[in-house]
Amino acid sequence: MKLLFHGTHTTNVNHIHLKVSQLSKSISFYKEKLGFNVLKQTKHIAHLSTNGKDILITLEEVESTIPLSHNKTGLYHIALLFPSRKELANCLNHLLLTKYPLQGASDHLVSEAIYLADPDGNGIELYVDRPTDTWTKNNNTIEMATNHLDVQDLLAQKCDIPFIKLSPETIIGHIHLQVANIADSERFYQLLGFNIVNRYGNQALFMSTGGYHHHIGLNTWHSKDASPSNADEIGLKSFTIMYPNEETRKAVIAQLKMHNINTHNQDSNYTVKDPSDNLILLSI
Repeated sequence: MKLLFHGTHTTNVNHIHLKVSQLSKSISFYKEKLGFNVLKQTKHIAHLSTNGKDILITLEEVESTIPLSHNKTGLYHIALLFPSRKELANCLNHLLLTKYPLQGASDHLVSEAIYLADPDGNGIELYVDRPTDTWTKNNNTIEMATNHLDVQDLLAQKCDIPFIKLSPETIIGHIHLQVANIADSERFYQLLGFNIVNRYGNQALFMSTGGYHHHIGLNTWHSKDASPSNADEIGLKSFTIMYPNEETRKAVIAQLKMHNINTHNQDSNYTVKDPSDNLILLSI
């Protein structure tokens, strides 16, 4: 898969850190249902990878956990981008054969997507992009929709070899967040370098860099004016935005400082919180 909108040459989301209630149960799901491999593991933390070197998802077991609330700010879903329709079809077929519950399937014009949740209710999108020359672009927007997905046509692409693991080319395609206020979030993520790609009224916004359909989704469908999750609540702990070089990151940090938004230096990364209290690592 040629990485036009992801990778070290672009600004994109490349890692997500989740809080879970039972690490062993979560590892079983991410390994057996989705095909991740565990790169590193301690008593309370597991790092998941598809290519054996890059950590895409970190799972952290939290003591005295509070169940995930879908009416607070935080994660709406993680989105895993597959390198081909065949790879997505293989994974979907595996989920169907193992009777894992799915939450939906959509044709977004720019992509085909399957929706489900992990054992703690953290949302997951599995998707494949359509070729960019099929995307409808109007000025700085990209047309998207939520149409019925032709699941049978997708499944026709699967191979006969049983699904065992994700392709090493599977990556984090985007993150979709529940936020308290769209306008505040829009201003903040523009300071981080993201551009508006599509707007759905005053309740949802999609932003990206480099002309992608979205690296970050924002919505207030269940979280308008909501409070953030508690530290011991299941859900998103943090996510990482990777910048192509130190110069780009420094420029972003300077923009944040000009707008009186504090960043903190942490283990060679800078951290910042968005207006809805979502913790972000600014990495290179």
